[in-house]
Amino acid sequence: MSNLFSLNGKVSLVTGAARGIGSSMAKALAQAGSELILVDRIDKELHQASEAILNETGKRTLAIPGDLAKTEEIERIVTHALKKFSSIDVLVNNAGTTARKPFLEISPEEFDHVLAVNLRATYFLTQKIARSMVEKRKAGKIINVASSTSFIGMQNLSAYGASKGGVYALTKAMSVELAPYQICVNAIAPGFFKTPLTEPVWQDTQKLDWAVSRIPLKRCGVPEDINGVVIFLASSASDYLTGTVLPVDGGWLAA
Repeated sequence: MSNLFSLNGKVSLVTGAARGIGSSMAKALAQAGSELILVDRIDKELHQASEAILNETGKRTLAIPGDLAKTEEIERIVTHALKKFSSIDVLVNNAGTTARKPFLEISPEEFDHVLAVNLRATYFLTQKIARSMVEKRKAGKIINVASSTSFIGMQNLSAYGASKGGVYALTKAMSVELAPYQICVNAIAPGFFKTPLTEPVWQDTQKLDWAVSRIPLKRCGVPEDINGVVIFLASSASDYLTGTVLPVDGGWLAA
């Protein structure tokens, strides 16, 4: 049974890997046996995360700082990664940003930036890596990070919700087009999680109490709550699963 979840011999690329959910998922993939390519805009924290994973797991890691909102950076990152590793088996599109403002106040620049990081980068980074998988005739796993806002509207998150709704639709479309190449595409949709990105929300006790009151498990998620799910989606245990967007939300969407 353990072989189903083993990632020995695999190479995984994780974006937004310097902290929060991305860092936790990267560490979990290494613990399951994968070598790692870590990508993030935050240079210092990225290298710290890379060194910590290497020291703890002994797995080879490569840190590549870069801004995924820029198309030319995507090209550079993938070229660098494929020079160091012969192939990439697993891609985790986790990098994300938000703009917490009322719909009537969001500027075109803010909207464009959120969409560029959350959706456009997911599209074109996946395209680049999927092409490599197809050329090498290798099966692969693409794991996108969607959100509860892929399913429901939430106040002051219109741009973020638009981007994550796009990730939901893109996951479905890519899964159909890449299935003939044995590339599985799925997404994880976290609910209310405590991460650096959401820290402003959790400093508001009223908002925190409201969120917990809506979650059947009566607690917010922490990054480690994603780890088992990402290992499942990256491993052969999920070889017949594609096109699924899996909520990890403590029951929020079921209530």
